Amino acid sequence: MKSSVMNSVVEHDLCIGCGLCAALCPQDVLSMQWNRYGEYNPVETSPCTTECGLCLKVCPFADSGENEDTIGERLYGAVPGIQHRSETGYYLASYVGYSERHRPTSASGGMATWLLEALLTEGVVDHVICVAPTGDPERLFAFQVFDTPEEVRTGAGSAYYPVEMSEVIRQVLEVPGRYAVTGLPCFLKAIRLAQQRNKKLRERVVVTVGLTCGQLKSRHFTDYVAALAGVQGEVTAVRYRGKSPDQPASNYHYVFTAADGEEHKIFWNEGISEAWTNRWFTPRACSYCDDVFAECADVTCMDAWLPEYSRDSRGTSLVLVRSQAMREMVERGQGVRLDSIPVERVIQSQAGVVAIKRQHLTCRLYLDPQGVPEKRVAPERPKNPFLRQEVVLKERMRVLSRDRWGAGERDGKHLREAMGQDLRRLTAGRQISKIITFPVRILWYIRRKVGGNNHG
Repeated sequence: MKSSVMNSVVEHDLCIGCGLCAALCPQDVLSMQWNRYGEYNPVETSPCTTECGLCLKVCPFADSGENEDTIGERLYGAVPGIQHRSETGYYLASYVGYSERHRPTSASGGMATWLLEALLTEGVVDHVICVAPTGDPERLFAFQVFDTPEEVRTGAGSAYYPVEMSEVIRQVLEVPGRYAVTGLPCFLKAIRLAQQRNKKLRERVVVTVGLTCGQLKSRHFTDYVAALAGVQGEVTAVRYRGKSPDQPASNYHYVFTAADGEEHKIFWNEGISEAWTNRWFTPRACSYCDDVFAECADVTCMDAWLPEYSRDSRGTSLVLVRSQAMREMVERGQGVRLDSIPVERVIQSQAGVVAIKRQHLTCRLYLDPQGVPEKRVAPERPKNPFLRQEVVLKERMRVLSRDRWGAGERDGKHLREAMGQDLRRLTAGRQISKIITFPVRILWYIRRKVGGNNHG
């Protein structure tokens, strides 16, 4: 039997659920379905007889021989003025700012929603593909195809919920037109791989808008946080990233709607952060991703997690541009307030995610490389024992949360109790590490200050 996405990726628990394999399968034998962990996986609905291997060639977690560097070079390497950094991939320009109109309903400064609307109103595209609420409790969010700015606005805001692209990609193949697609790094990598092998996708997907990403979450993450918020029973709707004028942008809240219509609110620092930062309910594939800034996208939008912006509860966006057309559109933007910002500041804004997908990844590759394709960082035994401890403990909690909820043990209080020892060890390790590294950090601070004064 030849290699397929089923035996090379899904069986190694490395599927991220993007759905490109199901959309492009010539025999139409793959269907995206929920697995017991609350994640999307392809399922064979009938035997594959041709063994063409296309499913593997478009999979972002298969060993295809292409990575974000080679894809980015092909797409953007010849753009005049283009630059490259290992953290960001290729980039042409970077900006900070917001859209006043879209800011209130968006996760950060509203620049992604503004851009999608502008692509439609300026006639650059005919259709926009983005994630929006469905109203279906069994699938709270899904990729949808929109043709008007009003429709696009329904998808404003973040969705920390599994989605897959098989249905919308089939529509792209069936309905002629120019499409803009939004997506996370791995999803857009899959689209770029698919474009190499499908002429219709190459011609019809004319703009890609990326979102920075540290990890995906299963649908069980939403169930868990809803339980923390006091929801009993089914969740019928959720709004992530609500803003409060008396809170900094970083302490956003989720609002859940229960089956009885009652709304329940919970803030980041009331339990969301514990589950998020410790990688509970995170797919295994996310542990082996090295793309922070959606390097295969024409333009990438993200939160401005920088001290001078994160205190503003209204939210601020950072924008990283790779194509000349997107640079021109952003710079002539109507109704937006944008300033240039050094790319170093963009990288700094996502420093935590960069660490997870670089330093932590080298450790994860060293500890558990099973089935993982070659990455752009090499496996390395960590010299810092506290880093190794952090990676090991978070991986153990990731597996435990996923397994328990997947087995039907859906009690948030009991789950937190089961995590207690690992959480305490993690906290103690961080405190000891801070004490040990304090002199080094003081020296680094002094050198930076002295260096700054010498150049003043």
